[in-house]
Amino acid sequence: MLIEYKNVDIFQSDCHILHVDDFSVDEGEFVYIIGKVGSGKSSLLKTFYCEVDIPEETEMAIVLERDLKTIKRKEIPNLRKEMGIVFQDFQLLHNRNVYSNLAFVLKATGWKNKQEIENRIDEVLDEVGLEEKKYKMPHELSGGEQQRVVIARAMLNKPKIIIADEPTGNLDHETAEKIVAILRKISKSGTSVVMSTHNLAMINKYPGIVYKCKDGKIEEITSEFNDTSLSDEE
Repeated sequence: MLIEYKNVDIFQSDCHILHVDDFSVDEGEFVYIIGKVGSGKSSLLKTFYCEVDIPEETEMAIVLERDLKTIKRKEIPNLRKEMGIVFQDFQLLHNRNVYSNLAFVLKATGWKNKQEIENRIDEVLDEVGLEEKKYKMPHELSGGEQQRVVIARAMLNKPKIIIADEPTGNLDHETAEKIVAILRKISKSGTSVVMSTHNLAMINKYPGIVYKCKDGKIEEITSEFNDTSLSDEE
């Protein structure tokens, strides 16, 4: 298992947000986390890359073979190198073009050879269909194109897992569908994807494992999933 949680309580500023009885992600899985605003989706995702701490009294919280109950701060950067993170608000460097945004990440994670850096950037831009936008500035791109750059950035170091927090939240339906299609393709190549979303139509079109946050708890509802039972989440 890439992620395995058992009896985890998640807090933000001493406020209890979510109890996780049992949650796991295996290699190549595509996992959706749904639920209303404030139900704990983002807080859960943030625990995976240690932006939100895990209480020491937790039964089990393992991410990429690290015990999050006892992980040291100096070990967190190496954990994050093994995962890709896709933010809803992009978080691109607006004074750098697409190439420079991606090169910045590679250099920050230890890449030194200029040709290897260029080759890897070309590879990820090809995967998200942005080869011709390599030298565009972020403000010259549409929202969907910026989100594809963010996905390319998340893929740079060939992560074992991608964490995507509402990656389609600010996009129109057609663009959102393209983003989910790219993430689904990535999961089929072996990289697991965990994605929070309100977009239930996408779950119908691109099926995966579905967890729902509700009333301070999270449970798997894959077998129960259908439009009518969950339409109140839209």
